Amino acid sequence: MGNPLDSLGEEVNELVKSFTSQPIFGDLNSVGLTQYTFWFAVAVILMLVALFAFKKRQARGLVPQGVFVNGMEYLVEFVRDDMCKGLLGESWKRHFPFIATTFLVVLANNIVGIIPGCKPGTGTISTTAALALCSFVYFIVCGIKKKGTLGYVKSLAPAGVMFPLNALVWLIEVFSTILRLITLAVRLFCNLFAGHVVMGTFAILASLFFEPMIQAFSVATAVQAGASVLWVGILLVIYVVEIMVAAIQAYVFALLSAVYIQIAESDEE
Repeated sequence: MGNPLDSLGEEVNELVKSFTSQPIFGDLNSVGLTQYTFWFAVAVILMLVALFAFKKRQARGLVPQGVFVNGMEYLVEFVRDDMCKGLLGESWKRHFPFIATTFLVVLANNIVGIIPGCKPGTGTISTTAALALCSFVYFIVCGIKKKGTLGYVKSLAPAGVMFPLNALVWLIEVFSTILRLITLAVRLFCNLFAGHVVMGTFAILASLFFEPMIQAFSVATAVQAGASVLWVGILLVIYVVEIMVAAIQAYVFALLSAVYIQIAESDEE
């Protein structure tokens, strides 16, 4: 009976390779549809179905009834009060649709990605970069609308600082602003990618310790298979943690987007 851990490295390498974008239709070099694009679309469709179902049930009465309606109302109110009113003040209504959409799209993709057999639409850097770019362009445009192009550019340097120090500070602020795009994309991608690799690794461990008993039953293989119970137990704990991470990462992404909007529109220099 061999050691199940001997093939762990190879199995994990295959697991990591499975997270690379693969075309399920067409060709990546021309026009194609990857598994991440497909699951992103699935997540968005499920999110829209949930929202339409929520509005339909909500319209049935003034008092919300049922776990689904109350849960959706709590979610919407949480975005409105915590991320919009709490940060953006009087302008929260103008930005609420963008912040709520950002939060729900990221949350829906993160949750769908946890379902066994599915892939998170946010599980590739290209998707998270696209989402980060939307946030980046949005808060830049908000700053320009509020202060004008020249006014926004000048606002990146603090008032009252003498030349050439103010030029140095301005360059640092420009770099910091561009860095927001990178950090938004990388933070979301790395947290989801790492979590799915960890879950996949423990699933592999459980299967490696259980397979020998199926192939040739004996007392030794039965004892070895008992270890898979431990791996499955750890996997379930990690699974719960990943559900929390999925929600937290959606919250962080939307919250930071709101913070950047608030900074861009701030009158303080």
